[in-house]
Amino acid sequence: MPPLFGYVPVVDPDRARELLARERERIERSLAHLGHVDTGEESDEENAANLASELYQDEFDEGLAEDLHEELAAVERAEARLAAGTYGLSVESGKPIPDERLEALPTAERLAEEKG
Repeated sequence: MPPLFGYVPVVDPDRARELLARERERIERSLAHLGHVDTGEESDEENAANLASELYQDEFDEGLAEDLHEELAAVERAEARLAAGTYGLSVESGKPIPDERLEALPTAERLAEEKG
C-alpha cells in the first residue's frame, strides 16, 4: 500500500522492521523469564515472612507480565502501521515522528509533545 498523502517515511522501512523485531524479541525474552522460580524447597508455611516474600514476588511478576503484554501490543500496532504505510506518523496529529524518537522508542505512536 502506498504511503498516505505523499508521506515519505521518516524511518527506512527496513530499519523500522529491524527495530520492531528487536523490541519484540526483548519483550518475548523477558516474558519467558518471568514466573515463580521453584527452588525445590518446601514452602515454610509457619514463617509469614517467607510466604509474604513469595506472594510479593508473584504479584510483582504478574504486574511486570501485564506491562510486557502492553508493550507487545504496542509492537503489534507499530507493525500494523508499518504494513499500512503510516509508521512514523503520529496517530494523533498525523505529523512525522522524528527519527531520534523512533530509534529510542520504535513503538512511538505520537510526538513527544502530544503525549498527555
